[in-house]
Amino acid sequence: MGRSLVAAVVTGMLPLSLAAQETAQQARETAARAPDTLGTLLSLGVGLLAVVAIIYGCAWLIRRMNGMTGINNHAIRVVSVLAIGARERIALIEVGGQQILLGITPSGIRTLQVFETPVVDTNDAGGGDFARKLQAMIGKSWSAPERKD
Repeated sequence: MGRSLVAAVVTGMLPLSLAAQETAQQARETAARAPDTLGTLLSLGVGLLAVVAIIYGCAWLIRRMNGMTGINNHAIRVVSVLAIGARERIALIEVGGQQILLGITPSGIRTLQVFETPVVDTNDAGGGDFARKLQAMIGKSWSAPERKD
């Protein structure tokens, strides 16, 4: 009886042992077929760096080519721009000593007036209400007013 019990136990465990060996074999085959994670990450990182380098190279090249279009002597200067509507503007530009008033819309640009003598002095570096208001605010104290309870 003791031998038959041992034989039954061994016979019952034999399929379990074979199944475990097959599972281990399949795990090894799957691991052999799985891609190398470190290699994949390294490849993706190098690709990303290459794309970023190409973008910066193109930006540098475009800036260089804009400088090569000719000598920019600032012959045209925007003196002032005023928003009239959501997409409409009036701009005063200076070209060759003349100031030109332009109407700018999404559909086009029109000359409204050509001034022979400058209407706005463009040599005035600090001129403007904004500059004066900013200067006045800098001189004021930024602390909150004291409460009187």
